[in-house]
Amino acid sequence: MEIKDKDDTHLEIQIESLISRMTLDEKIGQMTQVRHFDDTSEEDIATKFIGSIIHTQGPLPGANAREWQEKFTRLQKIALSTRLGIPLLFGVDAVHGQNTYEGATIFPHNIGLGATRSAELVKKAAEITAIETRATGFNWVFSPCIAIPYNEKWGRVYEAFSESTELTEKMARASVKGHQGADLNADSVMATAKHFIGDGSTDSGVEGGDCTLTPEEVRERLLPPYRAAVEEGVGSVMASFNSMSGHFMHAHKYWITDVLKGELGFKGVMVSDWKAYSRFGENEIINAGIDVVMAVEGDFQMYIDGLKAGVENGEVPMERIDDAVRRILRQKFRLGVFDNPFPDAGLIPKIGIKEHRDVARQAVRESLVLLKNKEDILPLSKKLKKIVVVGEHADNTGLQSGGWSINWQGSTESYAGSTSILQGIEKLAKGKVIYDRDASGDHADADVAIVVIGETPYAELFGDIGGVIGAYEITLTEEHQQYINSYVDKGVKVVTVFISGRPLVTTRQIEQSDAFIAAWLPGSEGGGIAEVLFGDFDFKGKLPHSWPASVEDYNGKYGPNFWDDSVEPLFPFGYGLSYKNKSKGK
Repeated sequence: MEIKDKDDTHLEIQIESLISRMTLDEKIGQMTQVRHFDDTSEEDIATKFIGSIIHTQGPLPGANAREWQEKFTRLQKIALSTRLGIPLLFGVDAVHGQNTYEGATIFPHNIGLGATRSAELVKKAAEITAIETRATGFNWVFSPCIAIPYNEKWGRVYEAFSESTELTEKMARASVKGHQGADLNADSVMATAKHFIGDGSTDSGVEGGDCTLTPEEVRERLLPPYRAAVEEGVGSVMASFNSMSGHFMHAHKYWITDVLKGELGFKGVMVSDWKAYSRFGENEIINAGIDVVMAVEGDFQMYIDGLKAGVENGEVPMERIDDAVRRILRQKFRLGVFDNPFPDAGLIPKIGIKEHRDVARQAVRESLVLLKNKEDILPLSKKLKKIVVVGEHADNTGLQSGGWSINWQGSTESYAGSTSILQGIEKLAKGKVIYDRDASGDHADADVAIVVIGETPYAELFGDIGGVIGAYEITLTEEHQQYINSYVDKGVKVVTVFISGRPLVTTRQIEQSDAFIAAWLPGSEGGGIAEVLFGDFDFKGKLPHSWPASVEDYNGKYGPNFWDDSVEPLFPFGYGLSYKNKSKGK
């Protein structure tokens, strides 16, 4: 896709003029991304001509948004003090809201947004994320993830919208539009489509594993969302940790340069993932088409020295360096950071405002998928005399939000500005609400037990099931199974609310429950769940993934999914009941 800037010719002249004046050190600096802590000193921004800063797990830039902006302003002034005065970009993993900042609006993870089927909601969520991200000092987000997960054992299923290529393509367009607007500009943040390509379709769902789909299958199933993102003008694309039939994606010139940049016409920045230089072939990744390298955790100096040596000895052509720098500068000009390099303090009061939280709560409501509603137990009457709410997930906003929420691996504690599921129930119920956290109470006289169960937070390979690090299972923990057993044994009607980043094998628990709701990872606005349970709103969500029936569904490379009809799911893709429609519907 050709750039459609009104003054495109003038922009390209500016870029070429700047490149012609740059030294090799300055060019490599523009291709370098570091954390604002640990990897480098602030002086390195000037002496190494650093091009971008990433904020991730580690020391916070400050105690509040004002201090975050102040730190990034200070770093920007250092960059502007250099000979050519090229400003920095500031990137952050804002994957479901500005989720690194406590007090921001945190939306349901993408799997929940996929369940809404609403491109308009995805766009609104991205627009709000852009505002709150800019308010904390950033102009680049590493979102959306547009992977196509084929195996729920993968620890990043929740970061993706769906197993359906068509649905993911639709949501990818909406997310890019929401983050960037009609075109990348000074009021946008630069979006990042990730992870290119095959991250969700590795054999057995291994994070960073090998994807053995054929090139034809990759083109048919995995490439369309990237084509859509490029067509919408996405500013950057991030390479994936996985390999493709044994070839590291970071070093895969065919897919990055020939297909993405050539065939699809991507004109933006190809950014590496974490510590990619030392992990995936050093200068080989540059020649494959990586433009910006996350030079972190020991990679910084080796990367700068190694790339410079590679250019000087002819291993890396200068044309490849100039192409990378051209792409980086183009996005900096389009984002307006040359003219307006500093964050806008006027946006700070918009962080976590009611208007934003209302949209997030709507997203929660519309993400809920009703899998069972025996004898129309739902909606619950607000006048019930006694409701028991069970489970630690019911009153813990960290647990309900999953990974990438305040911390990289999520949190096991509630965070500022959020509302728990229990708080939402207590707000609407007129009768007595008892919280029986571990199902140890004697409440056989309850009218209903709302049992909130699910996964504890995780991110990346730490969430892999059966992986080297991940300690998770494809079934519920025995403790959470017992929560349901306890109230079933008492003869109390059970409404199960399942908090998870993926479908799990819950066949027995669904059978035991009078109602069963897949609530995914709702984020900061847990009150939206109660609004649907009590009938203020109807269920709208439809399964973004097929739901497994048994552990044996995962004996092959993949589980039950949209593309493989050899495994019969318990519930198919698109299933979801509602109060008005008591049969499944897509």
